Amino acid sequence: MKELAGKTAFVTGAASGIGLGIATALAQAGVKVMLCDIEAEALAKAVEELKRTNADVEGVRADVSLKAELRAAADATIARYGKVHILVNNAGVGGAGPYGAWTDGGWNWTIGVNLMAVVWGIEIFGLLLEQHGEGGHIVSTASIAGLISRDSTPYKVTKYGVVALSEGLRFELAPRGIGVSVLCPGFVRTQILDSGRNLPPRFGAVFNDTPVPERFQQAFKTMKDRHSHGIDPAYVGELVREGVENDWPYIFTDPEFEPMIEARFAAIKEGFDRIRGREPRR
Repeated sequence: MKELAGKTAFVTGAASGIGLGIATALAQAGVKVMLCDIEAEALAKAVEELKRTNADVEGVRADVSLKAELRAAADATIARYGKVHILVNNAGVGGAGPYGAWTDGGWNWTIGVNLMAVVWGIEIFGLLLEQHGEGGHIVSTASIAGLISRDSTPYKVTKYGVVALSEGLRFELAPRGIGVSVLCPGFVRTQILDSGRNLPPRFGAVFNDTPVPERFQQAFKTMKDRHSHGIDPAYVGELVREGVENDWPYIFTDPEFEPMIEARFAAIKEGFDRIRGREPRR
């Protein structure tokens, strides 16, 4: 989608952080943007501030872990703008703890927001992107954690799922004129580690009573510090805009974790090397 001006985008998790960065970058490129978020007050503020720049934007509140609310948000977008060309599945939560600290509520919450909302977003908006015949693009926010995993948190599991879904959809939707990108950010200045502020009561407890291992506690403190000094979400938004314009399959924010990804691929290759030349039993 080389020409973005005049197109319409729907962005989830758009009231702050990466979502707001993406919504802003698209609006600055002349895209009409429907911002969607679970936080009504923050959403209203974001929309108001963008409108001051003469951006054509609106907001719709939705809990994306509820399919019916996501569908209602799609209806509101069509009612306001008539068409949708760009879908940005960005809403995400930090989720629950690692093995030993799992709860059903933690898994259900994390999967609901980080993975099923992406699935439902594509299911609902994909048809809208196809029906006007003008082409489109889907961006789903995973994480660099969707390519490397050093723990057993639900967050990592869902982000791997978003990468897998995006990679597969890219092949399936290309013949229909729809590009697909997966955003795999590193440490960005967001509130992802404070996701519990938006935890719907229906999920219950996201941690059990088992003490969280010291290793995980230290890792959390380190991540919190890295996020607080992380990359500007506005810069990430600019990268996403460029990724949509140029149909990038993967959108990264920095090369910090490239060595770890290369090490993972090297370990995978070693697995194949171990059985190379052997004749499988049939």
